[in-house]
Amino acid sequence: MSDCIFCKIAKGEIPTDFVYQDESVMVFKDINPQAPTHLLVIPKRHIVSAAEVDDLSVWANLMGRAVEVAKRLNLDTPGFRMVINTGEQGGQTVSHLHLHLLSGRHFGWPPG
Repeated sequence: MSDCIFCKIAKGEIPTDFVYQDESVMVFKDINPQAPTHLLVIPKRHIVSAAEVDDLSVWANLMGRAVEVAKRLNLDTPGFRMVINTGEQGGQTVSHLHLHLLSGRHFGWPPG
């Protein structure tokens, strides 16, 4: 999608410092962090939201890479939270599937 900021990042049109990147997923710091560590894990292929995913391999890759990055950064020791906002009422502000990986503080329940 030509006007999607995450697609532009994936295509290299917007310079980004990646924490992790492979052929299908990119990970970088959120520009509006809600925790000391706040990363976005994003498929490079444009998928509007979690509601649009019909291939289980997308989930396996997205979640697997998120956990892999969390372990590499030692976020698993204190703990971390993974969040996927879906749709306007779910808090999704960018229409491209992305997972928030947060750590570095205590997270209460229920969220927001």
